[in-house]
Parts: sequence; structure tokens; C-alpha cells
Amino acid sequence: MTWMLPPSEAALPLRSRNAQIAAVLALAALMVCTRGQHFATVDALPSASWAVFFLAGALLRPAWLFPALFVLSSLLDLASLALGRVTDWCLSPAYWALALAYGALWWGGRVYARMHRDRIATVPVLVLSLLAISAVAYLISKGGFYFLSGRYPDATWAGFLDRIPRYYPRTLGTLAGYVGAGFVVYAVARLFESRQRAGAAA
Repeated sequence: MTWMLPPSEAALPLRSRNAQIAAVLALAALMVCTRGQHFATVDALPSASWAVFFLAGALLRPAWLFPALFVLSSLLDLASLALGRVTDWCLSPAYWALALAYGALWWGGRVYARMHRDRIATVPVLVLSLLAISAVAYLISKGGFYFLSGRYPDATWAGFLDRIPRYYPRTLGTLAGYVGAGFVVYAVARLFESRQRAGAAA
């Protein structure tokens, strides 16, 4: 596809080892601080898990980080349950649909990374990417829970479709907010890096 750069020419994922490490630590910390109700949760913040997987797919190279992040998210859920901060409502056979939804978000980040350019004209591409991949992840995650968890014995397609206008906009807004903030940080870091290089060359 002509609108996608070869991996050797793409601006993403991050190339610097130090940048990769910083991004991993920042994304892991963001998940720890916003997921569930455990000892390190910042209660005022909505969960950043969806954004973490999208950003990890876009920014990071090693594929093994995907299962590592999923294990981290699962451990945080179990910690919240063990501490009595949450009930077992969400822990059902449908929990594994989350792995597929997070995989879709990771893959979406990977695809977006090939389209990314370090300029403002990329923003519409990012917006469309988030709209598309969030819809897929929502159908997998929320649809899996609705139909497979056993929490809704009378589940119907009409019932599921009725829930989308109530819950999807908030999910999309949270995802877009965190991803937008992530790319603002990325842009500032790139600007700082370019100025450092210019100063060293002067």
C-alpha cells in the first residue's frame, strides 16, 4: 500500500533503546495507576488499559510486551479482587475475550505506526484509526462479556445493540484522551530531541 512506509523508513515504533524503556515504564505505570481498585489506583482517573495496548503497539518493538502487559492487567484485577475492592462480576469465562480485544488494539497500534508521520497532518489518520479499532475492540470485549459471561441469561442482539450508545462513546472518549495525551508527550520529546541535535551540530 502506497500510504504505508516501509519499516525501515517509518517514524514509529521508537528506535532508541532508552526511549523504548521509558515508554514501557510509563505505560506500565499508567496501567497500574488507573486499572481496578488496588493500592496504587488513582481513583479520579478512568482506566487507561485500552490506550496502553494501542500505544504499546504503536511505540514499542518487542512482541513479547503484549503478553507481558496482559499478565500485568490480569494481576491488577486479581489484586483488586483479593483486596476486596471489587467483586468477581467481571471475572468470568468471557474474561479471555479481553485478550482478543487487547490484541486488536495492539495490532491497531502496529498498523497506525506504519502510517504515522511526524507532522500535524497525521492527526486525522490517528482519529480514523482509533474509531475503527475501538469499534472492533468494543464488539469483542463488551460483546464477549454480554453473551458469554453468563451474567445476562436473556442476552439478545437487540439488548446488546441498545447498550452501545450508552457505553461506547465514553469508552471511545477515554481511549482518545489517553492516546492523544500520549502523542503530545511523544511530539514534545521529538521536538526536544531535534533541538538537541541542532544545538550539537551548531
